[in-house]
Amino acid sequence: MKSDIEIARETPLKKIKDVAEGIGIPRDEVHNYGRYMAKIPVQLLNKEKIDKSNLILVTAITPTKAGVGKTTVSIGLTLGLNKIGKKAIVALREPSLGPVFGMKGGAAGGGYSQVLPMENINLHFTGDFHAITTAHNTISALLDNYIFRVQGTGDEIKQVLWKRVLDVNDRNLRYIVTGLGPGNCIPQESGFDITAASELMAILCLAEDEADLRRRIENILLGYKRNGNPFTVKDLGIAGSITVLMKDAIHPNLVQTTENTAAFVHGGPFANIAHGCNSVLATKMAMSYGDYVITEAGFGADLGAEKFFNIKCRKSGLRPKATVLVVTAQGLKMHGGTPEGKIKEQDIDGLKKGLENVEKHLENLSTFGQTVIVAFNKYYFDTEEEIDVVRQYCATKGVRFAINDAFVKGSDGAIELAETIVDAVENDPSHDLKFTYDDEDSIEEKVEKIAKTIYGARDVVFGEKALKMLDKINGTPLAKMPVCIAKTQYSFSADPKAYGVATNFRFKINELVINQGSEFIVAIGGEMMRMPGLPADPQANHIDIVAGNVEGLS
Repeated sequence: MKSDIEIARETPLKKIKDVAEGIGIPRDEVHNYGRYMAKIPVQLLNKEKIDKSNLILVTAITPTKAGVGKTTVSIGLTLGLNKIGKKAIVALREPSLGPVFGMKGGAAGGGYSQVLPMENINLHFTGDFHAITTAHNTISALLDNYIFRVQGTGDEIKQVLWKRVLDVNDRNLRYIVTGLGPGNCIPQESGFDITAASELMAILCLAEDEADLRRRIENILLGYKRNGNPFTVKDLGIAGSITVLMKDAIHPNLVQTTENTAAFVHGGPFANIAHGCNSVLATKMAMSYGDYVITEAGFGADLGAEKFFNIKCRKSGLRPKATVLVVTAQGLKMHGGTPEGKIKEQDIDGLKKGLENVEKHLENLSTFGQTVIVAFNKYYFDTEEEIDVVRQYCATKGVRFAINDAFVKGSDGAIELAETIVDAVENDPSHDLKFTYDDEDSIEEKVEKIAKTIYGARDVVFGEKALKMLDKINGTPLAKMPVCIAKTQYSFSADPKAYGVATNFRFKINELVINQGSEFIVAIGGEMMRMPGLPADPQANHIDIVAGNVEGLS
């Protein structure tokens, strides 16, 4: 089979205004970024249509290094729904340059189930990541200037909470010292997070409109003064300029699939260090023009789906009609103890053992009131016996099952999954959404409910740094905010090597980060870093331009 980039390069693309017009967006409202990408103004949101649209969430079992293929399934399902006569649109996150040049090489789907133009989407796209990076670091520069100017006055900043960001995996920047040298700012410890972890990224993805964007930016907590009072972007007086830097980024990006159907790709927080969902605006824009809208949440359901429900749905009012849980034979076998080097070979015992991971995710999704469809993402080496084991397991659990083969067959390979989704929506949609915790619960209670209910932890312990931050949170409006737990994606626990279903473990919160603008508290579990490192053989070693064509992506 051809590579992803070969398929992408050979796919005839429609002009983006034609794609927009095909779903009902007036041509004059399309803000082109070249021939095949565009921004669609937020003013085109239609509440009446949003309320009638069928939102479908795609999530997955706990991922392994073999991958699961949520994006491929999300796009494939959209293709399949259009194939059977439904008006379907997919809403996805933007790739980060960190993973693209680090481990993944791209995040635009795969095979005949991609969003295009994939080179542009995987690289600089419409500049949203750069706008967020620039806006974030502009705050840093202006804050440092303020600290320098108020030295020796009553307005001095005692504690700085704001770091810098960069859309590159760079472990050397995790902990730094700034302000060195004569005539510079006051030396202080700081560090970099990856742009996907920026609070401005979360704000972009949760804002309802430009006014809400500015309100949230104003509320960003930068630190504390000597008198103990909080110091915000509003106090710094720069909310207007930061909003200006993000004025274009707020509008959702329109692109197309390998079968020229519409796709919105906007926002890119990671689910292991942030809330892991594409923007509310992109989801609602898709729902304004599609009868079925497919969206995904990052990594496994314990991370992305939990945050999709408890944060994104809580804040936006969105309610999915069904949830797709993506599984692969490779992933199940790794969770079942099959050695990584043998996961492409048939191992029924390992596969059956790995189904324990599926069971835990099904249990978790049921707590949210979700109707779940298990989508088996098929690879060419999967055997019929392996597929049948998963199919029979789902039958015993009373859970719908369908095969996705869109990677190889495009829409034809997703017809079964599409028909299964329509049946679920029309005959057995999800119940009223139930959250894991209440707004009035304390931060400790919220973390404990997630850790015990979703992860299966025995108990939760807060480290010294986290306890100090709790003292600042408790008794303030901050305590009513949702929590966003940052932890490894490879396990229910904070141990990335605890495959399958971790049990009877203690979950430790080492640090709490106040995201007052995005309106949630980040709880960092275990040794999770918000600036990833590079692997021994980064994908950057394999990316090049050959005869004018980009090679090495995806």
